[in-house]
Amino acid sequence: MAVLKSLMAFPLLISALIGVAVSDKLPRVTSHVTYGAHQPSYHPAPSYHPQASYEDPYADPACAENTTKPWCLEDEEYPMYEVEEAVNYHFSKVIALYADVADLDTKLSVERPSALDEETYLCPSETAYVQPLRAKNTKGKWRVIVNNIDTHYKTLTQTTRIEECSTSGEECPKVPVCYESKCLQKSVYHRFLVYDPYDKYFPFVIENFKLPASCACLLGAFTIDH
Repeated sequence: MAVLKSLMAFPLLISALIGVAVSDKLPRVTSHVTYGAHQPSYHPAPSYHPQASYEDPYADPACAENTTKPWCLEDEEYPMYEVEEAVNYHFSKVIALYADVADLDTKLSVERPSALDEETYLCPSETAYVQPLRAKNTKGKWRVIVNNIDTHYKTLTQTTRIEECSTSGEECPKVPVCYESKCLQKSVYHRFLVYDPYDKYFPFVIENFKLPASCACLLGAFTIDH
């Protein structure tokens, strides 16, 4: 009887040994949760990512190749989409800055006579109201001007009056030759809201730009020729 019980238990022993051998060959997977340990916080990516090109940010833009003036009224590379996206994302802050420069009414500066016979200026000049897309600031760096940007049922524009001497450096017309005179280009510092794609946090700032404002006649010493 004892021999019979031993023979009946022998298959169970063989199965147990096989199970142990197989379990040693399988990869062991363990899992545990540590309570109170530091868990990585979730930081969703912002919906707006300012993108800056890999070009030199201070290099002359392509629009500057066809003009000698420190501003561009036309610009095929103007980043319209990027500026509009940034304005919409920072709308409240941008509007606050824009209100600071939009109140400047350049039409209050010196007006030209409406008729030729009213002309009293000694030096000829050309006057225009412009909306520059790019301009060189007082530090000599080209900047993107926020202009003609549609946002929240508004259109952000920046217009300024410029007056350029037609005969800068030449003698003033109608001035007696006994006076030393020459036509002199005068300038004014104007403030523009600009877009800076290299600022990751708030890509807008107000900067100063030197623009032609009037043409004056400079009188020098009185001379007598013998």
